[in-house]
Amino acid sequence: MRAGVMPGMAVQPAAIARTAHLRQTRPVAARAQVPAAASGGRAPSLVARRGVSRRRISKGVPVVPKRCIRARDAQVGEAASSEAADLKLGITKVLPGAPEPLGPSDAGDAVNFAVYSRHGKAMVLVVYDEKAEVRQEFSMQRTDDVWHVALAGLPKSGVLYTVKVDGDGGWETGHRWDFTRELLDPYAPLVKGRQFFGRRDEFEKFETKLGSVFRGTYDFVSEPFDWGDDYARPEVPYNDLVIYETTVRTFTSSPTSGLPEGKRGTFLGVKEKIPHLKALGVNALELLPVFEYDELEFQRSPNPRDHMVNIWGYSHMNFFAPMSRFAADGGGPVAAAREFKEMVKALHEAGIEVILDVVYNHTVEGGDDDPYLLSFRGIDNTVYYQLNTASYVQLLNYSGCGNTVNANHPVTTRMIIDSLVQWVEVYHVDGFRFDLASILTRAHSAWQQGTRVDDGGDAVAAFSGDGGSGGAVTMGEEGVMSNGGGVPTGTPLADPPLIEEISMDPVLANTKLIAEAWDCDGLNQVGGFPHYGGRWAEWNGSFRDTVRQFMKGTDGPWVGAFAEALCGSPETYGTSEPKEDNWWGCNAGRKWMGGRLPQHSVNFITAHDGFTLADLVAYNDKHNEANGEGNNDGEQHNLSWNCGAEGATDDTHVLRMRQRQMRNLMTALLVAQGVPMILMGDEYGHSKGGNNNTYCHDDPLNWHDWAAAESDAAGLRRFVSSLTKFRHSRTELGLPHFPDGRIISWHGEKADEPDWSDTSRMLAFTLAADPDCNWQARGLYIAWNASHLPVTVDLPKWAGSKWVAVADTAKPAPYDFLAADDKLSAAEVRGAQSAMSMWTDDALYPMLPRSCIILESVPLGEQAGPAVTATTAGEAQRRAASPAPPPSTPPPSSPTPQAFEFSAPPAAQQQGGYWNAPPPPPAWQAEGRGEG
Repeated sequence: MRAGVMPGMAVQPAAIARTAHLRQTRPVAARAQVPAAASGGRAPSLVARRGVSRRRISKGVPVVPKRCIRARDAQVGEAASSEAADLKLGITKVLPGAPEPLGPSDAGDAVNFAVYSRHGKAMVLVVYDEKAEVRQEFSMQRTDDVWHVALAGLPKSGVLYTVKVDGDGGWETGHRWDFTRELLDPYAPLVKGRQFFGRRDEFEKFETKLGSVFRGTYDFVSEPFDWGDDYARPEVPYNDLVIYETTVRTFTSSPTSGLPEGKRGTFLGVKEKIPHLKALGVNALELLPVFEYDELEFQRSPNPRDHMVNIWGYSHMNFFAPMSRFAADGGGPVAAAREFKEMVKALHEAGIEVILDVVYNHTVEGGDDDPYLLSFRGIDNTVYYQLNTASYVQLLNYSGCGNTVNANHPVTTRMIIDSLVQWVEVYHVDGFRFDLASILTRAHSAWQQGTRVDDGGDAVAAFSGDGGSGGAVTMGEEGVMSNGGGVPTGTPLADPPLIEEISMDPVLANTKLIAEAWDCDGLNQVGGFPHYGGRWAEWNGSFRDTVRQFMKGTDGPWVGAFAEALCGSPETYGTSEPKEDNWWGCNAGRKWMGGRLPQHSVNFITAHDGFTLADLVAYNDKHNEANGEGNNDGEQHNLSWNCGAEGATDDTHVLRMRQRQMRNLMTALLVAQGVPMILMGDEYGHSKGGNNNTYCHDDPLNWHDWAAAESDAAGLRRFVSSLTKFRHSRTELGLPHFPDGRIISWHGEKADEPDWSDTSRMLAFTLAADPDCNWQARGLYIAWNASHLPVTVDLPKWAGSKWVAVADTAKPAPYDFLAADDKLSAAEVRGAQSAMSMWTDDALYPMLPRSCIILESVPLGEQAGPAVTATTAGEAQRRAASPAPPPSTPPPSSPTPQAFEFSAPPAAQQQGGYWNAPPPPPAWQAEGRGEG
């Protein structure tokens, strides 16, 4: 997601934080089977299956009579089948080659190259040796819309290659031809660029020497990676998932990591820090972009600034190649591919899944004001990018980064699917988080040359089938061209072909799919992203905003909204009736509203773009001066509270309040239904000095501080890891369904008397653990006091049990979380719980201002945690005789759709406060659809 974008905000591209600087084919005849060694970073099964496509996306792609056309100024000619006198690099013969598979492939004695370009009129392959000291060009021949050539004798590794493409028509027809520019093959399995991350001196040298930084390469000789005989993917259920968001570079770049310099900021560096992830209790690692990107793209701007390094990576130049500069010791692309697999294997052995943050919505090539012609733009601009046909030359910019990938064009759809499949089959990743995924639902450009309306034309352009209809394309009054189905370019589609293909692809069937369900042109699909039977989860930005508002004590309907968020956002994912202001949900997206579960809500308080947890409680305003943009970049709407002082302070009261607030926020995240996501560094309170848009800093501002994490001076890391493990130990904190009135009850200062008013600052709930909803089973009582005043809460009675303290964010560490470990002995835990029993035995608990507590019910006479003090027989009898608590009244704003209930009906209350009858089935089940 671009910095400064929150769901529901009608953001104009000019307002996006980073806009100033940040920014295939129809099936053909199957070729000979590719040898197993031809993986080259791509699975043999993937390579083989590309021979004959089984996908619907191939329908409607323009069909040209199959023939091989000699390329313009072809130097192959008749020599294509005979030896040439001046061949280099070990090449013995130039052959016509085959149009499938796309990219380089092992063709026995030769290496085959195939590149798609429908509108190109000439294509030349340029090959180099590994040091780029030997160079040779070969014209490529054409079959349909694919250009190809095979080079016999060419080494099976250590070769760099590019293509040059020429065609007819200029910018006025939507093309960006430049036959002098060498371009990166979109299907290159590996990419060779600079050797070391972020070194400007190498950047200048490399540019001067080669004229283009990045070239494709391949490896058909390395032994297949050994995943091991007993290897297995973790396959963590969604409702057990705890995600940790980080970047490969920032996770271990700091010298405090204790790693050798050559291993810092690399895939192997991540592998070395798996014990930290295990200790923290996370079981999924979400990595910001790891596809090849240009971290020095900002150096190309007219006024380069030395400090600007793209540390986040949201500017892919290729969708198949691992980031080569994430290899240890500058090992290069082949090493990067191998070490990525080593990292994944080690994470899987530790029970941790790997989720990749992928950016298919735009590329590094920027807008038309950016001269960076690298790959897609020069190969076939009108296929790979969406164009504003009103101006004939302008790229559409739904991403805020200058361009928009034409994702639902059948050729581009195929490329994206092939990319995803490769990362699953070859690199064994477990899932994907799709950056600005709503862009991927927009109708593709069906660009065709025609007469413009304002030039006196008849508003009809010739059309040969790009959009799948084979009919005609008309331009509206605004000059916006529609696709073959009559849908204007960029229109959000109810059934976007790409999203449907991803959802239905058998190779991707067991992967986790997470959508950032909005884009930079105001499209907000949160709760209504096309999910195809629950296949897609979503980043829930509403959860973030609601929790922030409640914790800072904002007047408004935030207590009820907070309760709904804690339940997994059933109004967003369980109900099929959209709110009136939900434009998407009330129109094409209505079919996707509801029918999902808590696990489809990925909850977060902070993420990479925005304040860290520590800065959220230390700054009222952003402080992005270090970015060099006059503090004009980054999100203005942060919903933060500095606890009484802006930034760094030595005021002990303010510092204590900040520690308390961080724990309050983390508790909300980790006890809410849904999938929690923790931002790297939040576990120890990493601060970026109030900078909420640190995309361009490769320095301690972004780096994980391992010394601070290890010392854990304030005890926050211990609190977070204890809370995470507590979540894993309690089934009621990861329900596969929305909690209803049988198992959840709401409270205020008084038991069973919640205050849903706009001025309320108090919320508590009890949650039963027993799947049969027996209130006599173990349960939890969790409460937040978000006011500036202390309060003594009246605890609800729990039959046959007593309440025992688990956590209190107002207590000093390590007594903020009562768990026996290296900080607290079992005896110390028992002592702390015993000290609080003077309150809990009387069903009371004193809460300090801005604090949160967790209590658990323990059967009388049984120990909680390490130990619990036994109660008297009389007390046990009194508790046993107490009636079970009835479910409380829901917030006035909370609906009660079929898929979930906040409260029990009157009949259920008469039966002891819980329902004996089973709940109604979830909407997806009632409708006969798969859960996903």
